Amino acid sequence: MTHPNKFPFRGVLTFVDTPSDKAPCGARGHRVLLTESAAREGLPTLIGMGINFSTKGDKHNTTEKIGIIDHAEISEGKIVVSGYVFGRDCPAVISQLSASAEHGMSYEVADAHVEDMRAEVWRLTRVTFTGAAILLRDKAAYRLTDFVLVGEAKR
Repeated sequence: MTHPNKFPFRGVLTFVDTPSDKAPCGARGHRVLLTESAAREGLPTLIGMGINFSTKGDKHNTTEKIGIIDHAEISEGKIVVSGYVFGRDCPAVISQLSASAEHGMSYEVADAHVEDMRAEVWRLTRVTFTGAAILLRDKAAYRLTDFVLVGEAKR
């Protein structure tokens, strides 16, 4: 039985052991690199975390959760996530996301440990994931992230 409010998604949240294309919000102008060990250790903290979205697709909107991550894995150097968007609650978001293939993702963390705060690229050696945002790819720190709706919510 499908749930009337669960619209499935999958996405590439980030890359492991790869410097970001640009500095993410909160990194004080530094590009970042999530180490594989930090990604593996932090992966379970993604489960049950919310995803957010701003209508312009240009920023994190942490107080407006539109869905939940219910699976996360590391595959071929990427953190791949899946879950659902609240389709019945957020029909305008579903329409907007369905209309464009230009969306990627960005992670949100707390308790991050940076190996050397003076480094040009901050190596994150420990993180606790607190959520994720759906952004336009050109606004994300990693331009090759991805977000796609993979099903239909029951209407």
